[in-house]
Amino acid sequence: MTGGNLHPELRATLMSAIAERAPKVDRDRVAACFDYAATSHGTQTRESGMPYVSHPVEVCRILLDLLENRMDTTLTCAALLHDVVEDTSVSAHDVEKHWGKEVASLVEGVTKLSAMHFDSREAAQAENFRKMLLSMSRDLRVIFIKLADRLHNMRTIDHVRPEKARRIAEETRDIYAPLAHRLGMASIKRELEDLSLKVLEPVAYQDLARNIQAKREERDAFLAQVIEQLRESLKSVGLKAEVLGRPKHFFSIFNKMRSGRPLGEIYDLFGIRVIAQTRNDCYRALGVVHDLFSPVAERFKDYIATPKSNLYQSLHTTVLTEEGEMVEVQIRTWDMHRTAETGVAAHYVYKQGGRVDEEIDQRLGGFVTQIAGWQRETDDDEYMDFLRTALHQEEVFVYTPRRELKRLAKGATPLDFAFLIHSAVGRKTVGARVNGELVPLRYELRNGDTVEIVTSPQAKPHEDWLKIARTAHARGKIRHELRQRRLADSVALGREMIEREFKRSRVRPTDAQMAALLKDLECDDLETLHARLGEGQISIHQVIKRFQPEKPGLAERLTKGPLEALGIGRKAAGGVRMQGIDNVMVNYARCCQPVPGDPVIGIVTIGRGVSVHRQDCPNTFGDRVPAERRVSVEWDSRPTDTFPVRLVITGQDRSSLLADLAKAIAATGVNIRTAGMQAEHRMVRGVFVVEVPHLPKLQEVMAAIRKLPGVTRVERRQRLLRPPTGRPRAGAQDGDDD
Repeated sequence: MTGGNLHPELRATLMSAIAERAPKVDRDRVAACFDYAATSHGTQTRESGMPYVSHPVEVCRILLDLLENRMDTTLTCAALLHDVVEDTSVSAHDVEKHWGKEVASLVEGVTKLSAMHFDSREAAQAENFRKMLLSMSRDLRVIFIKLADRLHNMRTIDHVRPEKARRIAEETRDIYAPLAHRLGMASIKRELEDLSLKVLEPVAYQDLARNIQAKREERDAFLAQVIEQLRESLKSVGLKAEVLGRPKHFFSIFNKMRSGRPLGEIYDLFGIRVIAQTRNDCYRALGVVHDLFSPVAERFKDYIATPKSNLYQSLHTTVLTEEGEMVEVQIRTWDMHRTAETGVAAHYVYKQGGRVDEEIDQRLGGFVTQIAGWQRETDDDEYMDFLRTALHQEEVFVYTPRRELKRLAKGATPLDFAFLIHSAVGRKTVGARVNGELVPLRYELRNGDTVEIVTSPQAKPHEDWLKIARTAHARGKIRHELRQRRLADSVALGREMIEREFKRSRVRPTDAQMAALLKDLECDDLETLHARLGEGQISIHQVIKRFQPEKPGLAERLTKGPLEALGIGRKAAGGVRMQGIDNVMVNYARCCQPVPGDPVIGIVTIGRGVSVHRQDCPNTFGDRVPAERRVSVEWDSRPTDTFPVRLVITGQDRSSLLADLAKAIAATGVNIRTAGMQAEHRMVRGVFVVEVPHLPKLQEVMAAIRKLPGVTRVERRQRLLRPPTGRPRAGAQDGDDD
């Protein structure tokens, strides 16, 4: 595949940048890779009208800014090819065949799971993040490409349709910008946040830009004066240092204004950065700053002695000038400055396979290792909760009794500390001493606390611990322990059920019969069968009927014999008709909560009549429900009938949101049975149970909720049973974003 005559100007631009800034990269191989990418994308264009291959070229240029001479040939080729598998007919096998296993692995790491189907957009998002971050835990270059890809998409987002742009901007603000921050990539984090703000809060962004611009000349003149004073003072004591103005960051200013502070009172509009030669020079420069200007009490932070978990090091101090203006001064070395701007990328050194350096991961607080652990221990909802918690955390520093410094998320408790020390310590925790005094496990740790954990061999985690633990690491370990215990209980219960039923039915299956049974029920082994029996995923009747003669199906007996003989009471169907029978006891499935207008199906149950489900309810798919238990169902409801529906609402936290939601729902004329909301990290999640007569009214309610400011998503939440091992999940995935 060749494409040397395609887009020669883009090719020349790329090769010139690589020759100037990444001399170690094999330019011949990269040129050939560009031709391959250009040919693969062919006549594809971006929303802006630019050739599609311009996007991977820009991704390479962003990576050059990030890594400079640490850029390697494999990373450059993977960046050029990162969209060919997802957006062209080229397969991962083709990439590996032409460009090697290492390049193919990186491309695969940033390629979305577009060929798979998921129950919801959230499930698709969670699986894509799982895949990307697991790849990152193996090779940091995956996240370098993904962040560069997202940054260029945000730079060109003006060409994307508004609803899609908002979705991309929200994901960028909530996941990608915090991820860049967690990895110490401040330059990328700041730009992603500002570009997200421009999309999500366009009026506020323009107002802020206009107000800052109006004061620019005055501010620049003031900063120039302060910078000159500081330069002269440093020079007078023989300190060689650069003094620079710090660039403004709209997103940070916006958040401070949203918390109630007027623009005039936000002192870090005036920012100065001092870049010194050595660590000792940083502290000498701090003395010069405090001699020249009056320091503001309680506004000094030493992140050199105690670096942040994203590798950031700097001295922060806020001072008062003669004009009465407060100015924040940051003091660091050039190495610290590079780390502050590019984070883990500043420490990245190419190794075979791109493995993550253990020392870097330890300095990141084990973040990369935790990501790999979450893959095994969490479902999709938990994974996204853990990810958001880990990405948005602030920090608190505490000590062990041996005076070892430990870093935890702000708000952490002694229980979080125990699991940080070791999982075995966490599991056996019964109490804690902080600074020598006994405290409850829900005590919120403070900077400088000395924490000692009290353990007992008999202790074990319980559900209440999930309300006490605050860190993703501890909550993940607790959930894992609880799941393991429930699994053990289910296995024991299932084993007892099958042994008792075999004995009662006088069944003595052979090994061959049991092997056939396990295959039919898609169980890997006996323990899996016992677990699924104990959890109720498989009924004991499904097992026993394999060893007993066939009997007439329930649906057949329902139409031919007396209903009372089946344990089904004669009762009005109450809203549905089934195969011409209108006096069967009916209940509506709580897992999917059908309403008139939904396509439905009836499932015959023993003793409880017919359960009505939506046809797309996963709890009715495949072998979960035998064909003989299915009956056709039609709606026959009265105008006065109402049906409960559980709505899950997510959005941005703001005052009066609950009242506005209740008002909007009430305006549609439906009743609210229950309502509740919970806010965390500027986001809010609400659960409302409303009573509606039919599907159009439900759609009207959901549309009214979506119109409220701050609401980002409204959905009917189904309660899904865990799918059997190996069975594909059903459902349809919405179209992927860029």
